[in-house]
Amino acid sequence: MARNILILGASYGSLLGTKLLMAGHNVTLVCRAKTAELINRDGTEVRIKLRDEPNHRSIFSRDLPGKLDAVTPADVDLSRYDMVGLAMQEPQYTNHTVRVLMIKIAAAKLPCLSIMNMPPLPYLKRIPALAGMDLEEAYTNAQVWERFEPGLVTLCSPDPQAFRPPEDAANVLHVGLPTNFKAAAFADDKHNKVLRELEADIDAVTLDGQDVPVKLKVFDSLFVPLAKWSMLLTGNYRCITPAQPQSIRDAVHGDLKRSQAIYDHVDGIARQLGADPADQVPFAKYAKAAESLLKPSSAARAVAAGAPFIERVDLLVKLIAHQLGTPSAEIDRTVETVDQKLNEKIVQGGSGAQ
Repeated sequence: MARNILILGASYGSLLGTKLLMAGHNVTLVCRAKTAELINRDGTEVRIKLRDEPNHRSIFSRDLPGKLDAVTPADVDLSRYDMVGLAMQEPQYTNHTVRVLMIKIAAAKLPCLSIMNMPPLPYLKRIPALAGMDLEEAYTNAQVWERFEPGLVTLCSPDPQAFRPPEDAANVLHVGLPTNFKAAAFADDKHNKVLRELEADIDAVTLDGQDVPVKLKVFDSLFVPLAKWSMLLTGNYRCITPAQPQSIRDAVHGDLKRSQAIYDHVDGIARQLGADPADQVPFAKYAKAAESLLKPSSAARAVAAGAPFIERVDLLVKLIAHQLGTPSAEIDRTVETVDQKLNEKIVQGGSGAQ
């Protein structure tokens, strides 16, 4: 049975969208008018490397069994959809037309699967140790999330690394690290049935008889997606330096001992919240993957390009660490560097969002 999935965000969202289209489901991408026009005319192109193949393959939405369309936030008809994917960067939800759409999504009580690095606040409220914490400061506008029922929001660790090649059109996405989306379950079995259907359908897809990487994996534990926090604090945010941005590889491997200390500390925070070591990714595995991440993180590129706001998982983890009574000087230093760079951009009159 073909499901209809609405995905907010046509850049990173097109990766999950393409996997759903390959499995025969229908996808609507929510984006700017110009991008929507391009996608409705030409479709999307996602470049991905299959196992043991030297080159990336281009997967075009127009060749896939599912149907793709794109709309602006104002033109969404929510009655069509079974589930919503949240794939924009967190600051983008403060845009007026997106906020209006978010109010409608909350009112419609549609299950929402986030593939943001920044976990939606309602999701954090599902974790007892975080439910009473003061974390709003980490969000560009925490009010965006006020109307959502926590049980209707889940988080999917966005482990696959992908970017829009700057020389290509806005409907092209290049996958640099084709790992899996790891989703926590919803509170309601009815919504989990849909989620596990999507998981099985994506898993069954082949291309020329070969398996296609980037699966959707569903876990009962709420803590599996939090494994990404250690990666973000060790690599992504440390790409932001007082000078020019550095690659994730250099951020991690420049001082491997220090990187492991940060990684272990963030893992320890997750365990204080209730995570099991089995929910987490060993540092050695992450360090190995980081060897191939030769570009600065999207957060670092956004800051370098003049964005006054980015997703602040670094600040979120700092706030949690301090409220748990286990602060880290390294994390505090990272937050200070990011704050400093963002303030520089605001003083210089930077514009745009990540």
